Amino acid sequence: MSCPNCFTGEALEGTPTGTISEIDNAAYFSPGPGPQGASAKRAIILLTDIFGLPLNNARIIADNFAKSLECDVYVPDLFAGRPPVTPEQMSAIPQRAGLKVGFLGYLKLFFKVLPSLFALIRNRPPQGAARALTFINKLQESKKYEKLGAIGYCFGGGVSLILGSQHPALFSSIVIAHPSPPKDAQILGIKAPTAWIAAEDDFAISKARLDQIEALYKAREGKDTYVEYEIRVYPGTAHGFGARPALQYPEVKEAFEKAFQQAVDWFNRTIPV
Repeated sequence: MSCPNCFTGEALEGTPTGTISEIDNAAYFSPGPGPQGASAKRAIILLTDIFGLPLNNARIIADNFAKSLECDVYVPDLFAGRPPVTPEQMSAIPQRAGLKVGFLGYLKLFFKVLPSLFALIRNRPPQGAARALTFINKLQESKKYEKLGAIGYCFGGGVSLILGSQHPALFSSIVIAHPSPPKDAQILGIKAPTAWIAAEDDFAISKARLDQIEALYKAREGKDTYVEYEIRVYPGTAHGFGARPALQYPEVKEAFEKAFQQAVDWFNRTIPV
């Protein structure tokens, strides 16, 4: 099940400029600039947080990636049209590092989320991964991109871990942003270059856990199993900042922008056109 902080955050301003993909009439599609087919060498799959496509954030971020990377970007529907929670269920819990929720805050969150309990059980990361894989297979049958990159936020970060480890040839590059708690086997199963966007104060991944994750990569240096990686921790941030940033806090706004650029730079380096 997703962590409590996955239910919080801010809606980004702006209007999405993409369309619904003809691949399945459900995913969001933000085309790269230029003539159709000009960006066929690579495409990016954006895997959403638990709010899915109804919240415009993922669409707006996808549009920005399409412009910055000059390639097509797709946002699959991980919840079959029915995300398990809505923005209205968001609780006003801290959205930057150093602030605590407290017992009453968690209690309030529990009662807000309680009506969605069974929907959450039906929509765990493995179910989201299965839906994403179905879409990606259809996409590649139709478009045949040479390379796919993936970026997953929160719930979608957990989906990227599942897909990257269970289907190592699926993605040529991965960015994982403050995901649901990762398993060692998932990290070790991913063969694609992997970048991590980490919050300073994350319910799902502690500083000690980040150190363990880095140790898993370092232990493979000089071996055939080595995978290129980077891990960046953004000061002042809490879980979810990459997808639902509280832009009223200068440190969070700066981190959101830098994390976006980190992903752009990573894809340009690991899956260049």
